Amino acid sequence: MFNIDKDFTLKVAKDILTIHSPTGYTKDGIERIEQYLLDLGYDSKKTPKGNLIIEIPGLDNDYTVGLSAHIDTLGLMVRSIDSEGGLNFTVLGGPILNTYDGEYCTVITRDNKRYRGTVLSKSPSVHVYEDSKSRKRDENNMYVRLDERVQNKEDVVKLGISNGDIIAIDQKVELTKSGFIKSRFLDDKISVALIIGFLKMLKDNNVKPKNKLKIMFSVYEEVGHGMAWIPADIKELLSVDMGSIGLDLECSEFDVSICAKDSSGPYDYEMVSKLIELSKENKLQYAVDIYPMYGSDTSAALRGGNNIKGALIGPGVHASHGMERTHYEAVENTMKLLYLYLVK
Repeated sequence: MFNIDKDFTLKVAKDILTIHSPTGYTKDGIERIEQYLLDLGYDSKKTPKGNLIIEIPGLDNDYTVGLSAHIDTLGLMVRSIDSEGGLNFTVLGGPILNTYDGEYCTVITRDNKRYRGTVLSKSPSVHVYEDSKSRKRDENNMYVRLDERVQNKEDVVKLGISNGDIIAIDQKVELTKSGFIKSRFLDDKISVALIIGFLKMLKDNNVKPKNKLKIMFSVYEEVGHGMAWIPADIKELLSVDMGSIGLDLECSEFDVSICAKDSSGPYDYEMVSKLIELSKENKLQYAVDIYPMYGSDTSAALRGGNNIKGALIGPGVHASHGMERTHYEAVENTMKLLYLYLVK
């Protein structure tokens, strides 16, 4: 097996993680991926939806395998402006809103003005509100406090902020000396980064995948239709997305997760069995799990009517949709499994 460029992969991860790309506003993230692909010598094209696709010839081009990860993340959107100049919001995707209480954010207007703010409970002070600790943290009981001199709705409108503007949450990216990768939105930017690292490995070692490979970066996975359409020649789709941790699940922050079944039902038996076999034979740190409250781009492709086989793998991520964390070992195990499945 070829060596993995750890420094490059982690550099890409840190870079990609710091870019705001809430679902519905992913152009900056897609542009950064395009640049990395160009630097590595790969051409790409966008679908009308905005998904990015690259095609890599294989040793056998009569059979096409799809590989996907998603660049879109969770976030918020301005729902309305209240009479005191606060921003009411609606969620993008399914964040754990309790973890957003007190988080800094950036409001992005339609003409690309950017304003800083803080997500807060509407009972934000323990010295003022009796229910400051008990008030529910949800869309009806939280708002964004702008870091601008605004006292009413009119002041906010003058800034150019309006309903439908994006609110991007600060990511808090940190790579520890012990190998942990801490950040919001590892789901699924860590998978984007490891696929770019995998592509560099192919290029550095001048190797081809076994079959024609179409790699796709989707922009609407968090709302369920990212890969609802895929190119017609794809016969099987392998999504790379985070593995979940907790309860009776086997997955840890050091493993590559192999998902046998999620909310969409079981994944293809042959693909899952092959992934398990390769992990066993090559002594990878891996776990096989069932995620009843999870869906992937492979799920979307199957529900979209695509006649494919499908599977799902990814690095184990703790506290998904909250303050997420994984370890480099999980990233490397996932990259190794990609190599074993797609190349060796």
